[in-house]
Amino acid sequence: MGKAIHDYGMIAHGDRIIVGVSGGMDSLTLLQMLMDFKKKAPLDFDLVPVYVDAGFEPGPADDLKDFVDRYFMPLMVEHTDHGLVAHSDINLKNPCFLCSRLRRKHLFETARDLGCNKIALGHNKDDLIETLFINMFFSGTIGTMKPCHSFFNGEITIIRPLAYVEKKRIESLSRSLNFPVFKNPCPSDGLTQRSTVRSFLERLYTENPHIKGNIFTSMGRVKMDYLLKQTL
Repeated sequence: MGKAIHDYGMIAHGDRIIVGVSGGMDSLTLLQMLMDFKKKAPLDFDLVPVYVDAGFEPGPADDLKDFVDRYFMPLMVEHTDHGLVAHSDINLKNPCFLCSRLRRKHLFETARDLGCNKIALGHNKDDLIETLFINMFFSGTIGTMKPCHSFFNGEITIIRPLAYVEKKRIESLSRSLNFPVFKNPCPSDGLTQRSTVRSFLERLYTENPHIKGNIFTSMGRVKMDYLLKQTL
């Protein structure tokens, strides 16, 4: 995590950072590691954990808040109907796409309300690779989530400090810290494009352990001269 923060200049003195907490092991690990980083880094910055509840019942909001308040620091819970809207008949798009878009918009608005200039999300190395293939397979584009991405002329920046960390390492740390499992109430959980791509990639990783690293490295070694001309 420290290398990713350094490579992309993710955190600076005086930053006020929302940490997106979902209840999954990635976001809880991120919060733990950022708190540890804050204790030893020669930087003064603030962390504000925020959970955006999608509106499904029964949801983990109360249990998650009890745990984060006790184990880390006070958790801010934002109640919304994003998940319900994304899975309703008025939505003609992929529910995950709309829900993610609404959640990110809500985080931007919350960041402004709280005076935060950065939002830290728990996406890891595997997530970045999977997003590359999701975009190719389902959108016909080549791209992934950037480890550090500024919006609104630099007013707010999304950072992904775990961008270099493999999910299996996060799972191992999460188990060693005895983090509880908070069930995802979303009806699309496990039935997404990401789940399909993940299964495909896991088969490749089993066949050749170097594939994951090669794919990740390739995203920073794009040979533009050897790509097709963009057409309509």
